[in-house]
Parts: sequence; structure tokens; C-alpha cells
Amino acid sequence: MQTTSPGVLGERIRDAGLKVTEPRLAVMRALETRPHADADAVFGAVRGALPGTSIQAVYGVLAALATAGLLRKIEPAGSPARYELRTGDNHHHVVCSGCGALEDVDCVVGHAPCLTPSADSGFAIHTAEVTFWGLCPACQASTDSH
Repeated sequence: MQTTSPGVLGERIRDAGLKVTEPRLAVMRALETRPHADADAVFGAVRGALPGTSIQAVYGVLAALATAGLLRKIEPAGSPARYELRTGDNHHHVVCSGCGALEDVDCVVGHAPCLTPSADSGFAIHTAEVTFWGLCPACQASTDSH
């Protein structure tokens, strides 16, 4: 994936009502090339460019960007939260129950899971989150070879 220029990222940050800062730009740049990264991976990616930063600062930036809708926080059961820049399209994810690999799933084909609740308890539903679990090709190969 190609890295977006600082101007485009800055515009996105500004358009979301946030101040453009080097930490915010660095985190967004890191997520451009590392979709589904956890906070530790983002921290590892930005600390070279921002040597004075801390993991706590990265968590703060991730929270601010997620709240502003600039990134999506994914919380697969049993693993740390992951973050991605792909927002607004209500796509889903598949997670490897062996190694934790996570990939996007663009649409659901065949018999769709329940996306419309039988009772909404008065909620105005705007999103349905679906997570598929299975074994990635590498874990399947490892299992087959034993």
C-alpha cells in the first residue's frame, strides 16, 4: 500500500475536527502500511520518527482517532485490540484461532448471519459486527503436517 502524503492525512485529521499533530500523522502513517496492527506494533513503527513518544501517548492518539472516526478499533476475543484505517463500509473480519492473523471480509455470501435483530429493544441499529473464526492457511498446513 502506498503511503499517503502528509497533506492528505492532515486534511483528514482537520476534517474530523482534530488538531494536526506529528503523533497523529505518525500513527496514521503506521496504520497505512500495517492494517490490523495492535498498539504495540504501532508504537514500534512510530518511535523511530518520534523518539520521545511513549506507549501511553500512542494509546491516547489511537483513542482520539477512533473517537473521531478516522480509524476503527477491532476487538477480537482473546487478543489485544487492533486498529485499521478502513472505516465506514461496515466490512467484517476473519481471525485465525491458531495464530491470531486477522483479515478483512468484504461481504457475506450464502446464508447470511443474523444482521437484523428480532428485537432491537428500542435501539436505532446502525452497524452489525460479524467476526469469522477459523484456521489461516499457514496454521492449516502446520496442523496437516503433524
